[in-house]
Amino acid sequence: MPNKNNNRQGRIDEEFKKELSQIISFELKEPKITGMVSVTRVKVTPDLKYAKVWVSILNAKSNEETLEGLKKTAGFMRTELAKRINLRNTPELSFVIDDSLEYGARIDSILKDINKG
Repeated sequence: MPNKNNNRQGRIDEEFKKELSQIISFELKEPKITGMVSVTRVKVTPDLKYAKVWVSILNAKSNEETLEGLKKTAGFMRTELAKRINLRNTPELSFVIDDSLEYGARIDSILKDINKG
């Protein structure tokens, strides 16, 4: 029988991912955020105090600067999330660059080189 808490946690993570994607795409007016920012994954702690947000950044002037811009607007995003998602606590957001796409592409290219040889 699936654990009800894990199921709830998964739903919360997905809801945060969906709402953060909307906020980043349409609400933010931070000049440091350039390129296309996609929220790839969100992990909210069970006590709802913290949320780790993995983002993939494409075509940005600088990934570090974009990440800095996201961190700078975290307070605004948190306020927006509180309005949109009805939970007792709205977690503190921390952003991490998700480099799994680049990692996957690198492995793919290595495998192609091996197959050629």
